[in-house]
Amino acid sequence: MRQFMQVAKALADENRIRILLFLDQTELCLCQVIELLKLSPSTVSKHVSVLAHAGLVEVRKEGRWHYYRRRETSEPAVAAAFDFLNSARIDSPRIRLDRKAVKKVLRIEKEELCGHYTN
Repeated sequence: MRQFMQVAKALADENRIRILLFLDQTELCLCQVIELLKLSPSTVSKHVSVLAHAGLVEVRKEGRWHYYRRRETSEPAVAAAFDFLNSARIDSPRIRLDRKAVKKVLRIEKEELCGHYTN
């Protein structure tokens, strides 16, 4: 029951849904997620923390960057959440713009992009 509640909480926020949809396309570093959401680093960190605590995303550290991706798991609550996201086929003007923005952000050198958030 506890994991179900954590997953439900994680899915109850538009920005966290957007993060999961970003991560459906690729793995992203925290700076890239910050750039995509146009929110403060602390706010984005809190969002990914909620997603990680629910078991929806996993993090790996490479150098000074933290990379996030959707978690591959067979845990029922997490698998059901991804099934729901995939079957919902969430389509809105914002999501269409987000998909384009992910492609644009991926073309920016991380050193250039992340310099805005680390200095």
